[in-house]
This record gives sequence, structure tokens and C-alpha cells, in this order.
Amino acid sequence: MIDFPPVIRNLIEALKELPAIGPRSAERIILYLLEENKGTKQRLMASLRELETKITLCSRCGFYSEEPLCQICQDPSRDLLYFCVVIHPVDVLKIERTGAFRGVYHVLGKKISPLEGHTPEDLPIAHLIQRIDREKPREVILAFGTDAEAEATALFVSQILKKRAIKVSSLAMGLPAGSGLEYADSVTLSYALSGRREL
Repeated sequence: MIDFPPVIRNLIEALKELPAIGPRSAERIILYLLEENKGTKQRLMASLRELETKITLCSRCGFYSEEPLCQICQDPSRDLLYFCVVIHPVDVLKIERTGAFRGVYHVLGKKISPLEGHTPEDLPIAHLIQRIDREKPREVILAFGTDAEAEATALFVSQILKKRAIKVSSLAMGLPAGSGLEYADSVTLSYALSGRREL
């Protein structure tokens, strides 16, 4: 049975690993790139090379950056007394798009997840504690979502942070139970930020 050459098959397999891309979608993308002549293929390849070589995580907060410090950490107008701790770098964007928070962020990087083998001891919390001890914020907001793993992570982190005599709060009304921040719209997330509750 005739099939695509190995190079095309390998690329289809690679594309299928991306979220929401199945075999048919991967095949359509490849066929488009093979036939297009507007420079899309070249721009895509150049952008992927830049993604690999230029994008890193901010050394201070863990958000995506092209420099040692991200745009948020370099912004002198941010209120350094308020930390918003999130699980993933993309969560920073979700909160930023609400326009409701003008503090700084800290990306934890993972949450407690027994199914994935992440125990409380695996949480990279040492960097957060060092930052808090150094920068002494007035309040730390835990913006982890409302699924069971996020709630367990928030409880664990809040118990550690409360020993440092700072206010620890979490997002309140508006977020549906059992879901992460990626499913919340900007208005809902804005309400959750403004109505946060102390832990």
C-alpha cells in the first residue's frame, strides 16, 4: 500500500502529539505547507527555531521571557507587595488579561498530583519561599483553580506560607468547581480575584 514518504509520515506523527491535532488535521497541515508559496513554511520554521533558542523562563517569577527577567518583573509600576502564585506560566496571561491585578507573579510549575507522581515534597516551593523572605510581600494570592489537586496544593502551600506571618488568600467566587484557570473567562477571573478569601 502506497503511503507518504517517511519525512512526511514523521512530521504527521510529530503534529499528532500537539493538543487537538488528530491524524486528519496533521495531514491537512502538512499538505498545505507542501503546496503553499507565501512563505508560511519559512516563517513557521524560523519561529520554531526562535522558540527553542530565545524563549526561557524568567529567573525571578518563572513566566515566559526572552531576557533574564520578563516584562512584568521589569515593569516599575507593578505593586511588589502583592504576589499572585499560579501553577503554569500560561495562567499569568489569563490573570493579566483581566486587568484586575497589578502585582507580581510567581509560577510554581506543578501541583500535587498523586496520579502523575507529584507529592507535596516534589513541589518546587523553595524558590517561592526565598522570594517571599527577600521581597516581603503584604499578601500572597494562590490562584490555583478549583480542582481537587489544586485545592490540595493551595492548602499545602498556605500552611507553609502562614508560618511567615503574611496574609495568604485564594481566588473566590466565580470559578466553577473542579476546573482549572484555563477554562475561566476574563470577567469570571476578575471577579474571583477581587473577591478572594483569606486562607
